[in-house]
Amino acid sequence: MELEAWHLLVLPLFFALGWAAARVDIRHLLRESRAVPASYFQGLNYLLNEQPDRAIEAFVEVAKVNADTLELHYALGALFRKRGEIDRAIRMHQNLVDRADLNQEQNLRALYELGLDYMKAGLLDRAEDIFKRLQAGAHGLDAKRNLLEIYVLEKEWEQAIAMAEELERTGLPAQNAETAHYYCELALNAGLRQDAAAARDHLQAALAKHRKSVRAAMQLGDLEAAAGNDMAAIEAWRQVEAQNPAYLPVVASRLFQAYKRSGRADDGLNLLQAYLERHPSADLFHIVFGILVESRGWSEARAVAAEALKRMPSLRVLDDYLQARSAESEPGDLETRLAQDLVHRQVGRTMHYQCGRCGFKARQFFWQCPACAAWDSIPPERIEHEH
Repeated sequence: MELEAWHLLVLPLFFALGWAAARVDIRHLLRESRAVPASYFQGLNYLLNEQPDRAIEAFVEVAKVNADTLELHYALGALFRKRGEIDRAIRMHQNLVDRADLNQEQNLRALYELGLDYMKAGLLDRAEDIFKRLQAGAHGLDAKRNLLEIYVLEKEWEQAIAMAEELERTGLPAQNAETAHYYCELALNAGLRQDAAAARDHLQAALAKHRKSVRAAMQLGDLEAAAGNDMAAIEAWRQVEAQNPAYLPVVASRLFQAYKRSGRADDGLNLLQAYLERHPSADLFHIVFGILVESRGWSEARAVAAEALKRMPSLRVLDDYLQARSAESEPGDLETRLAQDLVHRQVGRTMHYQCGRCGFKARQFFWQCPACAAWDSIPPERIEHEH
């Protein structure tokens, strides 16, 4: 492309305009920087030097000097809440809520932050009142989410179901797996009231909401077994393999006992062995091992354990194998007994269920993590880990 004469006239004009714009921006920036209190820059300096406590004090000073620094108030309140200084967060946000000079949007944001403070403090009734007031506004979606969390924490399962459905109607993805748990909790409560019909209705609703709800299938089997309907219980529990075979260790003992009560113990054992072949699991093998010892003796149990140890080497399977060896050994075979004792104690010390979200460790299985309240975050197979 050839450079024409008029281009030479235009280029200096562009440079002049750019220089003028830069000067305007610099003057504006200087005016703003002079308007910001020195404490603000001190706070930034403390943050950069990883001194959060001194930074907070500096920012608090800024907020006192300049009452219009709303964003700074919000940031400080959130920081106090995160650090566990809930009283300071509540005071800061309550002061904003009480200010008459804020517009509606600013007031609602301060109210929402106050609701989060109450929630973090465990003052769920106060938090619930605030989030109910905010459902129709700009913070409505977040308010509904927080209300759902509050209802779950308060074990208000019917309200949790209603709120989950309300969130789904707003266009959010359905949380069917969690809603199924709410129905299962209602079924448990109905069972405590000896209301089997209501419990069955809740469990059917859970399965309608989430057909792969292992918990609902298991509770339905428990309900049938308690009523003496072992065949119906077996049918319910056998759904677990198709729903999620990882949960077979949790349902295996129930299944075998139902078969045994029906006079079909061998069929129950064969079914569990078939499960084990298709879905290897140390916990499932431990249940099968115990049944073999009881029904067919130590010798066959040891042989099966030896084969299982080749396919799925683990301390749990080794413990079962050594237990069988120890039971068959001579009274003077101290080495075998000592090895079995050491492995058994190690298994008892290191085998735990563990939440995949927060790392919480437990000796027993939970559908909902007691630490982080997440559903289905604890795998049903125990893991080996060191303390």
